[in-house]
Amino acid sequence: MRKHTITAIICLAGALVASAVAGASFLAMRKPDVIVNGPGVSEKKMLSDWFPGLKGTPGDTEVYILKGADDGASMLILGGTHPNEPAGHLAAIVYIENVVPKTGTLYVIPRANASGFTANDPQEGAPQRFTIQTPNGPRVFSYGSRATNPVHQWPDPNVYIHASSGQTLSGSETRNLNRGYPGRPDGTLTEKVCYGIVQLIKQQNVTITVDLHEASPEYPVINAIVAHPKAMTLASDTVLGLEMQDIKISLEPSPVNLRGLTHRELGDFTDTLPLLMETANASQGRLRGRTDEALVLTGKDKWYVRAQKLGRLYVPYDEKGHPIEERVGRHVTAIGEILTSWNLEHPEEPLEFENIPGYEDILAKGVGAYLLPAPAK
Repeated sequence: MRKHTITAIICLAGALVASAVAGASFLAMRKPDVIVNGPGVSEKKMLSDWFPGLKGTPGDTEVYILKGADDGASMLILGGTHPNEPAGHLAAIVYIENVVPKTGTLYVIPRANASGFTANDPQEGAPQRFTIQTPNGPRVFSYGSRATNPVHQWPDPNVYIHASSGQTLSGSETRNLNRGYPGRPDGTLTEKVCYGIVQLIKQQNVTITVDLHEASPEYPVINAIVAHPKAMTLASDTVLGLEMQDIKISLEPSPVNLRGLTHRELGDFTDTLPLLMETANASQGRLRGRTDEALVLTGKDKWYVRAQKLGRLYVPYDEKGHPIEERVGRHVTAIGEILTSWNLEHPEEPLEFENIPGYEDILAKGVGAYLLPAPAK
């Protein structure tokens, strides 16, 4: 009896230790990633400054403002709409920590769905965080969930009904930030975040909005720009500019029958020109193998190599994969090309930013070369 009691105590102690370690790791995800104010940041606010209904909630999030010396147009960059799409999050941070505006104003929300960064998607086996090496030491970033943390918004309905259109979707899409626009001031937490972003766009009269995403290699809309009809000219010029840099990218029109997305609702409900961009991220796909930090960073997966040979993918895929440098570089460079295209057509209302890292430079030096030293703890 005593032997069984000792064994039970040891097992219980082991379970308690494992629970404590797992709990501490889980709670650590609630701590926001470190983002350093770059030389161009003139002010940092919270989204609740435009919609007070978010104040004190897990949906409130940072808005970095980079204001040029001269007036001009304005741009909003949304990173982290889906926190398990790290290239968008990192590209937004690269702009915050490097870019200096000359003319016009840049608004950057690197963690659009702040709640989604505090948890992982269940049953995906994804890492909680990943590390980018920099010349000044490692920088650690969260690999979160596609959707708002269910702890912050529960329960999901059986069917999600998009408020402004009445379109019906799976109940879990009620926590998908990119299905909730234009949002509601008295809606769910996710809808309130959408509403807050819309209020920022309206109150600041934002000229261009760019929403940064990633997609699985088997998804048809990949390495692409999706544009609202009124932003199609800007998107077309951007695609041509990228092709001249040997960056292959497709152009997709915003579907009228798919509601709640930035490239549709922001164009319908505000005056901004909305664009959404996708890069190829194997760590999101259904055909992948082990989902670990290496896959997030390198994009290398033998099962996707086999799928490419079988003709199952919509993007070229070989043993080199699609590393984080390529994916961040595409986003950073595409935004720069959007600026160039805008300025060619609108010299009377320019958007001029300096110190935007080049695509080849990011490929050669890595993303870490464009991240500032984190403050000492």
